[in-house]
Amino acid sequence: MDDGLVKCLELVKSFGGVRAVEGVNLSLHAGVFSLLIGPNGSGKSTLINLIAGYYYPDSGKILMHGKDITRLKPHERFSIGLVRTFQTARLFTSLTVLDNLLLAAGTTEGENIRIAPFRRKWLVREMEMVEKAYQILELVGLEKLRDQPAGKLSGGQMKLLELGRVVMSGARVILMDEPTAGLNPVIAESVLSHIRRLVTELGLATLLVEHRLDLAMKYADKVFAMFNGRLIGEGSPEEVLTIPDVVESYLGERLA
Repeated sequence: MDDGLVKCLELVKSFGGVRAVEGVNLSLHAGVFSLLIGPNGSGKSTLINLIAGYYYPDSGKILMHGKDITRLKPHERFSIGLVRTFQTARLFTSLTVLDNLLLAAGTTEGENIRIAPFRRKWLVREMEMVEKAYQILELVGLEKLRDQPAGKLSGGQMKLLELGRVVMSGARVILMDEPTAGLNPVIAESVLSHIRRLVTELGLATLLVEHRLDLAMKYADKVFAMFNGRLIGEGSPEEVLTIPDVVESYLGERLA
C-alpha cells in the first residue's frame, strides 16, 4: 500500500485547448528526494503549481496525510507544511541571516500581550527557536554568516537561506522549481547537496524540477519523467534513464 505523505490522483489541467497535465498519479514520501524531469513544455511547472495550490485541477485529487487538499489555497497548504519555492529568493535583505530565519517561525510568544508579562514562560520558547535556527543554518552551510545582512549574500547563499526559511516555517513537503537556475556548476552542486542533507536528516519530502540532469540525478532518490502532460516513467535515476520513452522525449530517438 502506498503511504505517501502527498498523493496526486489522476490530475488533469487544461488551458484553453491545451492539456498541460493529463491523468498524473504520483506520491511524495518523507525522507525521499524526488526529481521531476522533462523537456520544456512537458507540464512540470503546471504540476508543481497544482500541488502547491496556485492552480486548481480540472479533475483529480491531491491528498496530504490522507486528507483531500485539492481546493485549499496556497497559504492554507503552507499552514499544514506544504511549501513551494521560486527561482528568485524572496528575503528580507536588510535583516541578518539569523533574523530571516527567526521571522519565518512566525510571531513569538513574547510579542503576545497576554503572555509577555510571564517572561520565564516565553523566554524558554524563544531560546528553543534560536537553537532551531542555528541547527538549520548549519544544515544549509550558513552558520558562519548568521550575522551578515541577507542582501550581501551570493545568489547561491540566498537560495540556501530561502530554503532554510522554508524549513524554519515548519514545512514537511517542499516543492522547488529549478533552484539552481543561474548558478555556476560548483555553487549548484553545493545547493543540491544541502537539499539532499535536509531531506535525509530532517525527513522532508521534496519534489524538485531541474533541467541540469548531470547535476541533479546524483542527489535524487526517485525520478518522475513527464512529456506532453503525462508521466512517462518513474523509478530510480538509473532506471528512468533507460526507459525508451524518456530517452526519446529528450533526444528525439528511441532505444532499440
